[in-house]
Amino acid sequence: MPNADHNWQGDLLRDLRGPGEAGTPEAPRPAVPPARTEPETRPAPAPAAPARAWPGTPAPPPTPDSLPVLDKAMAAVVRRPVRGEAVAVRAARAVRRIVSGSAAREVAALTRTAEVLQQPVTTGRQIAVTSIRGGAGKTTVTALLGTTYAHYRQDPVLLVEADPALGSLPLRLGAEALRWTTADLADIAAPQMSLLDVTGYLVQLPDNAWLLPGSQGRIGAMVDTATYERVMVALRRYFGVTVVDCETLPAEVARVALSAAQARVLAAPATLDGVTSTHAVLQWLRALPAHVIEGTVVALSVTTPRPGIDVGAAAERLATTGARVHVLPYDRHLAAGGPLRTGLLARPARLAATRLAAEVFELSQKRR
Repeated sequence: MPNADHNWQGDLLRDLRGPGEAGTPEAPRPAVPPARTEPETRPAPAPAAPARAWPGTPAPPPTPDSLPVLDKAMAAVVRRPVRGEAVAVRAARAVRRIVSGSAAREVAALTRTAEVLQQPVTTGRQIAVTSIRGGAGKTTVTALLGTTYAHYRQDPVLLVEADPALGSLPLRLGAEALRWTTADLADIAAPQMSLLDVTGYLVQLPDNAWLLPGSQGRIGAMVDTATYERVMVALRRYFGVTVVDCETLPAEVARVALSAAQARVLAAPATLDGVTSTHAVLQWLRALPAHVIEGTVVALSVTTPRPGIDVGAAAERLATTGARVHVLPYDRHLAAGGPLRTGLLARPARLAATRLAAEVFELSQKRR
């Protein structure tokens, strides 16, 4: 039905620049937080072409070589990953939970959070993560959001790297090898392709999640706005939630991603300069249409055991702009910067990431 396909793509393009939709039921998943200690990643397969040749579909480009995320020399410097907190701290926390009787309240709160994360959608939700500068933790926040959605939801989840020059999302997600990139898929994806066709060009992750890298680790790789829009329009109908790791502001692709997304996350380090620059960006967002600041969440990451600011007071100050603010507490595993193992996260970090994911998803549902 060529006319229907044409109309479908036109509708998606209009949706990308305006409100989205939501709606149909799905089967629930268990209300438990992620607890995986080893990745289940596999190198990206190398399809020579989509499963079926559709009329008018351009011939795919030559299959690129599969390159490792880490070469052998670099992999040799990696130490064994550490847990988010020491054994003594975990034991003391468990005792306090039992003595205070907070375990039951925590389970009830987690159940409510899980219900939010499992809400059904009929049009894929796009969530853009960016920051005002490098080192703010946006890739870590992207990985936390993506793995949380993939754990709780039954529909496929996509993580897109739109920061290709020095992006580290594949490393953070534990990918072993990369082949197809955003620019490659922009020239291949077509509305007639099935989910199986599309995922042949992606990197498979645990829990029905998929990664589209921005590059193969080469400096100078670029994703322009036209390429980004083609890819997002083509892939939107296959994935319930798409989380995009954007370039830092004010890059053009980041601005396009923010305007097209149903919800936005601004990653900020819990430092004086990080909070100050993030506050300035939020003030700028307030000058835009009201739904922009209302659909923005700040992820304030504590990156050291002893931050140099009052984190609670900083969060309250940022919240005066109208944005929601979530604090991600210090976690040794996250601070190490290697592949994310959710089972190694300290409980406070895991719960904070789950609550952040739930609020961001709920905000994305409000933009119809």
